[in-house]
Amino acid sequence: MRGQKVILDRDLAELYGVPTRRLNEQVKRNRSRFPADFMFPLKPKEAEILRSQFAISSSRHGGRRTTPYAFTEQGVAMLSSVLNSEQAVRVNIAIMRAFVKLREIIATHKELAEKIGELENKFQKHDSQIAAVFEAIRKLIEPTPLVKQEFGFKPPS
Repeated sequence: MRGQKVILDRDLAELYGVPTRRLNEQVKRNRSRFPADFMFPLKPKEAEILRSQFAISSSRHGGRRTTPYAFTEQGVAMLSSVLNSEQAVRVNIAIMRAFVKLREIIATHKELAEKIGELENKFQKHDSQIAAVFEAIRKLIEPTPLVKQEFGFKPPS
């Protein structure tokens, strides 16, 4: 969201095993610990997009009445000092490890794509077989689309 990897307050609250309002209360009581690059409220348009994407009920039907907050990696780390329970510490460690792993995967993928591009440029003048090898490698590193499998009874042909 807004070019950053974030976790929404309701998802964090669920992970920490506390109601969303409790998590937000603690954040508001410790507002100086959460500058704009750690946490930010969603704009009404962003919240509306989320509401329609995830079928969250509107405030007119008893749903959430406040704008959700989005927490960056640093904001998630800061939450461990605000929510001081055993579960909060365990969850925070797991979330931080997930962020680190995600960063490693992205960096590795980016480096691999750059190296393949360099090699491709270097050997572009050569044989069409080399070009075929590069194309095969490129297909291997690109995510494969999910293929829907047919299900149900099929009579023998």
